[in-house]
Amino acid sequence: MESRTRQRDTLLRGSLLVVLGAIGFSTKPILIKLAYGDAGGSAVDAITLMALRMLIALPVFLAVALWHRNGAAKEHRAGDWAALVVLGVTGYYLASLLDFSGLEYISAGLERLILFLYPTFVVLLSALLYRRRISRVQGIALLLSYAGILLVYGVDPLANSPDIATGALLVLASGMVFALYLIGSGHFIPRFGSRRFTAYSMSIASVVTLAHFLAFHPVTQLLVSKRILGLAIALAVFSTILPAFLINAGIRRIGADQTAVITSIGPVVTLALAYVLLSESLGPAQIGGAALVLLGVMLVGMSKRAN
Repeated sequence: MESRTRQRDTLLRGSLLVVLGAIGFSTKPILIKLAYGDAGGSAVDAITLMALRMLIALPVFLAVALWHRNGAAKEHRAGDWAALVVLGVTGYYLASLLDFSGLEYISAGLERLILFLYPTFVVLLSALLYRRRISRVQGIALLLSYAGILLVYGVDPLANSPDIATGALLVLASGMVFALYLIGSGHFIPRFGSRRFTAYSMSIASVVTLAHFLAFHPVTQLLVSKRILGLAIALAVFSTILPAFLINAGIRRIGADQTAVITSIGPVVTLALAYVLLSESLGPAQIGGAALVLLGVMLVGMSKRAN
């Protein structure tokens, strides 16, 4: 009886951690769109907002990296560190740059649904790179997911804008890059440990982001309005640092499969927040499209567990 109670408590705590982490990640496009729409100060572009976010988050990730620097059981070869650098740059710098840039052109709800397709991208890339056969269930899941995106895309609030295709392609590329990162990181996360891997890769991405900013902008451009600075702090703390460690802690308690199911609430939260805070439309088409995407992604997860 005591063992069952302990297991139930662990499940509840782990699920709560994942829910909070998923909500944190879901607020990211909302905060970015609010920053882009700021009318009280100077305009902010994607790399400036990214630099502010990483400048605030970097000390935390460096502290975690130092705290866990002796936590690995294995010594790492030069190839391990090189792979870590490549994965950090692609997974957290390049994917973020494409995502932040895409949000300049499309709605927050559409962005979140496109990014949520990354499990389907993993299936497609695995089939391409490793010659893995796409099962019938996976094929149906892909069709449902992409049909849902097309439905939402067609009724997007910015559908009449000539740049919506550019924004959608940028976010799509972000999802593809992140899928490549997931495929590549599977081998190296166990070698470093999940906390060290996250802290190191995020620290590397932060340094590269700041270098990118300094190469093209003067430091004085970081002197943004108080409103944008507040949004950048919220972006760093509530949509970057806390979710990363909350999801990590949740996975340790309830496993990756359960975590993947629970994080499906992410797009729903984003659509609701976009409706309330950004006045984005939330009609039958958006709800139906989101349902198709969620169903497709869940089918992909179920097929992976079955395999």
